[in-house]
Amino acid sequence: MRYFFNSKKIQITRFNMHIISFRQALSRIILFSTFLLCLSPSVFAQNSKASSTAAPPVEDTSKVSLLQPVKVKDTSKNSTDQYFTLQQCVEYALLHQPALNESQINIQVAHLNNAIALSTALPQINVDGTLTHYLQRTGATQTSGANGVATVTPNSSGGNGYTFFPGASLTQQIFNPSLLYAYKSAPLYITQANQITDSTKIAVVSNVTKSFYSLLLTLEQINVLKEDTAEFGKSYRDAYHQYVGGIVDETDYEQAEITLNNTKAQLKQANENVVPQYASLKQLMGFPTEQQFNVVFDTLEMMKNIHIDTSQQLQFEKRIEFQLLNTDKALQQQTVNYYKYSFLPTLSGFFNYNLSYQNDHLSELFSTGYPGSTVGLTLTMPIFTGFARLNNLHKARLQAQIIDWQQTDLKSQINVQYTTALADYKGNYYDLQVLQKNVSLAKRVFFVVTLQYRQGIVPYLNVVTAETNLITSEINYLNALFQVLSNKVDLEKAMGTISY
Repeated sequence: MRYFFNSKKIQITRFNMHIISFRQALSRIILFSTFLLCLSPSVFAQNSKASSTAAPPVEDTSKVSLLQPVKVKDTSKNSTDQYFTLQQCVEYALLHQPALNESQINIQVAHLNNAIALSTALPQINVDGTLTHYLQRTGATQTSGANGVATVTPNSSGGNGYTFFPGASLTQQIFNPSLLYAYKSAPLYITQANQITDSTKIAVVSNVTKSFYSLLLTLEQINVLKEDTAEFGKSYRDAYHQYVGGIVDETDYEQAEITLNNTKAQLKQANENVVPQYASLKQLMGFPTEQQFNVVFDTLEMMKNIHIDTSQQLQFEKRIEFQLLNTDKALQQQTVNYYKYSFLPTLSGFFNYNLSYQNDHLSELFSTGYPGSTVGLTLTMPIFTGFARLNNLHKARLQAQIIDWQQTDLKSQINVQYTTALADYKGNYYDLQVLQKNVSLAKRVFFVVTLQYRQGIVPYLNVVTAETNLITSEINYLNALFQVLSNKVDLEKAMGTISY
């Protein structure tokens, strides 16, 4: 009985202890609820106080980026309905670029220069006339002396004699080294003018394309920074309200504000850079400065145009600079031949016809005319010219050797340009593939870190780092994308395969 009583007593004691623990827990819950009720007015007061200094609203802008294959237009400040694709920009430049129009005019000038040089092959006809009035005439009187010797005695007398000698002459070059040089070099000058125009076209296409890509890069950076600014603005507002609610430290929302301000500064700078880049593109296109236009591009088509066959062999003959040097070399050879032919005589034919009118009275001057005409050949043989012909011939041959060395140097330059462009294209193409993967990873990391921060798992510094990595990855990807496109243009230019 004693054992039973003690066991029952122990059970009662344990029951009383559970009741006491329950009462203590209930008391704690009541105290915590009272604390929260007391805290609510304070929080409300802080929120009311902070309403005047609340986080600034950030415009939520939709992002249109080359990271996704869509057809987009630019978001610049140009308020115009005129849109140009890359192909339209190139076509406009080929019609309106001042330097290109100058080179096309030079083709016409080359044709005219050839016509002028070859004009001496045609008959040259001239007419002339000389009217003379003698104020004093000197005559001669012949007499016979006593010894039978004839003597001439001057007889001077004043008079009003008039003479007029009209005439016409025709000359025809039969052989002349200068004419031969003009005939053989005429087509070479036309070829040279056309090649200079082609070189200008290649430069225009290359420069306009790269300027277009540079402008698109800035516009895409603006799109990225707009979305990031909206995202960072949201993070800043969240951090600010969490700070006001006493959940996070003050430095968290200050770090968020620093990140937001940095992104705003980058966005502002990118927006300002659009204006001079549009001006540069206008200048390269020959577009009027007072007019505005926007650019439009298809990212799917652009991504297809990234690829190029890097196994092609370099052919120097495709480069317009090499073709120009070949034309210069051919012209220089004609110069050498000209100085060789200068040792030969020149031959030309002529025909002259003239009339002679003489009378003491001007009114009767044309009463009687005495015609005369001649026809013949003129042969001119240079004998000694002070060694000028020999020196000119030697100089022309030396200048031909200079062109040979220029071709050798040009081949080295083209090879350097080709290898550099090929290495840049391959390297940036690999970077593009890696950075595209980095963008996906950075987006995922940012999403996860943001969720972890909102659940209080990680500090806000991790969010800042993830945001910075995301911006850096997106900007680097865009830089690599447009760098690859520019490298492709440089590679095509180095290989001489740019089409226009």
